Amino acid sequence: MAEAGAAAATGGATAPGEDPGIARSVTLKTLAAATVITAVLHLGQEIFLPLACAVLITFALAPTVAFLRRRGVPRILSVLAVVTLAFALIGVFLLITVSQIGTLAQQLPSFQSNIVAKLDALQQENSGNRLVAQLTRMATTINSEIGSGLGTGDAAGAEGLPVQVELIEPRNAFQMLSDLVMPLVRPIGTAGLVVVVVIFMLLEREDLRDRFLRLVGSSDIHRTTQVLEDAGSRVAHYLLTQLLVNTIYAVPIGIGLWLIGVPNAALWAMLTLVLRFVPYIGSALAAAFPLFLAFAVSPDWSAVLWTAALFLVVELVTSNLIEPWLYGTRTGLSPLSIIVAAIFWTWIWGPLGLVLSTPLTVCLVVLGRHIPQFALFDILFGDRPVLADHTRLYQRLLVGDLAESSARAGTELETVYVSDYHRDVTLPALLLAQFDLARGALKPGQDRALAQAAQEFLVSLEPAVAEELSEAAAEGEAAGDGAGRRLLVIGGRSALDDAGAAVVAQAARTEGAEAEALSHQDLTPARFAAVTGTAADCALLTFLDPEPARGAVLQLRRIKRAAPGLRVGVLLCPAPDSLEGGAPLRPSAETQEAILATGADFCALSLDEALAEAFRSAEPRPLPAAPRKPQRRRILAPPGPIPAPAALTSA
Repeated sequence: MAEAGAAAATGGATAPGEDPGIARSVTLKTLAAATVITAVLHLGQEIFLPLACAVLITFALAPTVAFLRRRGVPRILSVLAVVTLAFALIGVFLLITVSQIGTLAQQLPSFQSNIVAKLDALQQENSGNRLVAQLTRMATTINSEIGSGLGTGDAAGAEGLPVQVELIEPRNAFQMLSDLVMPLVRPIGTAGLVVVVVIFMLLEREDLRDRFLRLVGSSDIHRTTQVLEDAGSRVAHYLLTQLLVNTIYAVPIGIGLWLIGVPNAALWAMLTLVLRFVPYIGSALAAAFPLFLAFAVSPDWSAVLWTAALFLVVELVTSNLIEPWLYGTRTGLSPLSIIVAAIFWTWIWGPLGLVLSTPLTVCLVVLGRHIPQFALFDILFGDRPVLADHTRLYQRLLVGDLAESSARAGTELETVYVSDYHRDVTLPALLLAQFDLARGALKPGQDRALAQAAQEFLVSLEPAVAEELSEAAAEGEAAGDGAGRRLLVIGGRSALDDAGAAVVAQAARTEGAEAEALSHQDLTPARFAAVTGTAADCALLTFLDPEPARGAVLQLRRIKRAAPGLRVGVLLCPAPDSLEGGAPLRPSAETQEAILATGADFCALSLDEALAEAFRSAEPRPLPAAPRKPQRRRILAPPGPIPAPAALTSA
């Protein structure tokens, strides 16, 4: 019902095969609005960046504040305690980082001799290698720039080169103080603004929630509440869990670098903790700086190798053991969207946007998951499949891609039975083809090509059928409801019906029955012996069209006349709900009554019902008498002589 409401909110029915919870299309108006919002975020980053940081920090601290509130701590005390502790830790972190950077800057000149020696050795050993020569020249340039920047390189005058002279204008005390203080005012002011906003957001969290409900979703309180709860829990879980994982990652990195002898190991551990918030590339960025220092401080290559091994081992352990254990839920983002979001937010807000990219995108995906107007974000960045399984299978069969279809089916059949897969995926996929055929979307001959692809797809599933039967036999289970039964499944009137008949026959074989599928061409007089000469217990006419032509249904009378002891049923496959709103997609009660009146032993509306009726031991219904034709009208001669025409009489 919620999905139907979402479809109704978008202003129309859902398209065939589309997930009802997903928006149908991206309009030009939506793209224009997204472009305008992106430009506003980029131009107004001085306003929106602190607010975004404050919102995310609020999400992260809200669970702790709620925990203290449940323990009876007053609201203002719990907020101030949590905020003070959090920003105190951030301040200590920044203070240690700045001090470590200052210490590193003082140590850099002492590393130059090792760098020069290694570069000379590399150049001598690989004098003919162009790549090594280019890397050596690049490293030499970087080394000289570091030396000149620190004032420790070879003086320009020592090589006889002209000395650059710079004119310095006299500056008063106020200008010097302004140059010293003003660069600090902006970051300190921004940090103070973030702290104040976080405090007030935590204090007025309930009031802000109510205002958001009134502004966005007063007409649908349930859905808007889901947005708030889902966004808050996902972002808080992501930030706190990622912080814990990064801390577990950074501690052994810091200890290992200290044991190896890399200078300022605490600095690199802290930078590693921060950079791992950047998805995928954060660990590589964190390892680059310690590797360079290991190259600079060590006279040989041992420190470089040990540093690389340290990062590799810690990354493998964290990614394969710690993260799967700690992450109870996923962020809801696809892997590619995380990279795209990182690029986008870096362009919008710079390096800080790179760190905030994942939690910000999580918020957008949550909005798109619950509010139809924002469904674009869920489609682009979410990890949910945007096409139903039967729609994806239909699309692959339409282009003849059996490799992907078989691979996906093999994955699904590890957890579901073949008959259930055919009921939920294969038959609905063929019904999508029938829908497109009925409305003229399929080109001439395309339906036959798709039916052939479906037949080949079913052949690829035969190993799964055999495996399912062998597993049942090995476990001592009954072969199935169809054990000992013989079933003949016949396509109704088209190539797609033939493919549907093959699907039903394969599902029947998984139930232990002997099932054979025949084409609708076998109902022609020249090939009718294939139908009547079988020793089956039941014949099943399969129609994908929910309103089949009467002439096709009358074939069952021919079958019953030729084989009176054979039960004959009809399967009318109802279309999935996503196809509602198009052509008549569900058989009417009149159609079912007409089929039964024609002489069918049963008329099933689902695969499960058809198999249950086909496997049932029962006597066939007697064929009802054909409706009598009306009495032929006879032309009788009138009594007495026929009077001659007046003209002849006068003559």
